[in-house]
This record gives sequence, C-alpha cells and structure tokens, in this order.
Amino acid sequence: MQRGKKYKQMSEKVDKNKIYSIEEAVKLMKEVKTSKFDESVEVHIKTNADTKKTDQQIRSTVVLPHGTGKSKIVAVITSTSAKEAKEAGADIVGGEEMIEKLAKKINFDVLVATPEMMPKLAKVAKILGPKGLMPNPKTETVTVKIKETVEALKKGKAAFKSDDGGNIHQAVGKVSFEDAKLVENIKAFLESVEKAKPATLKGKLISGITLCSTMGQGIKIGS
Repeated sequence: MQRGKKYKQMSEKVDKNKIYSIEEAVKLMKEVKTSKFDESVEVHIKTNADTKKTDQQIRSTVVLPHGTGKSKIVAVITSTSAKEAKEAGADIVGGEEMIEKLAKKINFDVLVATPEMMPKLAKVAKILGPKGLMPNPKTETVTVKIKETVEALKKGKAAFKSDDGGNIHQAVGKVSFEDAKLVENIKAFLESVEKAKPATLKGKLISGITLCSTMGQGIKIGS
C-alpha cells in the first residue's frame, strides 16, 4: 500500500522502539493523524495465551466509561421479556419468528437472548457464530437481566475475544474525544483484559499493546 508524503512525515514522529505512557500515546496519536474524518481509536493487544488450548481462549466484556462513539444497534430475542427490552431501548425486539429473518438478514450489532431461546437459535448458529453475533453467557448476552444488559450495551459495553493468534482488538473511542476520556476508556479496557486472564496461563498475560487511529501509525504503550 502506497503511503502519502504527509503520512511518512508524521510516522517519523513516532519512536518505534519507545514504550509510551497512555497519556503520551493519546496526545501523539492526535498529532500524527493525517485523515480528515473522525477516526476510531483502536487498542491492539498481543497476549501470551495459547489459543490452541480451549481453556486459554479469552472472551469477556468491558464497560467503556465514555462509550465507543458509535451507537450500537441492539436486537433482543425473547419470549418472556419483550416489553422490558423495548423500554430499555433495544432497537429490534422479537420472539421465535425472528429466527427465520436472521437466516436472511442481519441488521444489528449485538444480539441478546433470554435462556429459553438458545436451543431455538441453534439452527442459525452457523450464520451468527462466524460473525461473532451468537449470544453467549461469557459475554453476558444470554441473560434474564434484559433491562440492565440492553442499557449497558447502549452506554458503551463491548464484548472482546482473542483471535486465532491470541490478539485482542477493541475500538475505545473516537479521535475527537477529549484526551482524558480516551485515557479512561483505554485503562478500563486493559483492566478488563487482565481480569479475563485464563487460570491456566502462567506468567504475564499481555506481551505488547499498540494504540492507533483507524488510518494512523501504531504507537506502543505500557500497561
């Protein structure tokens, strides 16, 4: 991929061998941004987890104090809590009839289910699973606490999991956020990742953290 002159100039401001503090990295990320749109701010974590071992796969949630800057479309499938879901602000609410629609069209970011719907959702697991949309107790998207769950998702609760290489990626806000808010979001995310450390993993969980904007230069940060 060809990079422009401005990008190259800005990238020279980043010391690739330095581990920056979160505060320094946020400030620097804004300085070296070259695009005109309001990019997302991303944190990429390299872990020491061996994801070939099922008990070392990392999967959890984080409540970002200031949200991600992007409003999530939340769908709820339930036969018991439809009224509660609507009152809590869910965008799409339905029962078993939703399952047929899921096979044809997915127009939401998160799917929450009450426990009795899980056996019925099995028939669309092959569609939802690869997209990371299958409700799961570990990400608290299978729950009887529909009101709390929907409200938290709307405020900035996000699910994260390790990929095949043991890396975790998460959007933690927008470049336009105040520095202090980005710092708080990043710290909340790193804390949640540490709490999700598999019990069978000896030693440190995190081996490297990089902060960047969507189109920007990666900046190494310390935890």
